Amino acid sequence: MDIEFKGKVWYWRGPAPWFFITVPEEQSRDLKAVLKLVTYGWGMIPVDARIGKTAWKTSMFPKDGRYIVPIKTSVRQAENIEEGDTVSIQIEVH
Repeated sequence: MDIEFKGKVWYWRGPAPWFFITVPEEQSRDLKAVLKLVTYGWGMIPVDARIGKTAWKTSMFPKDGRYIVPIKTSVRQAENIEEGDTVSIQIEVH
């Protein structure tokens, strides 16, 4: 399953601070439909992600009825991404 969408980069200031992009509602519903086939537990979904020319492996996880994609520091630096930027992201679900 491949999905592509645009989303705003946001920062979570929790115990382990991190940057994320939230998957839109429609694509989150699609992901929930295949969840049992792809999750390795707790709703986590392993994916290959790409923003611009930068690709990485990560896992999406559920939050507030949708999914969120963590954006690594190396990706943000390579693509010059800051909090609040809207970016296009491609996701390939394993």
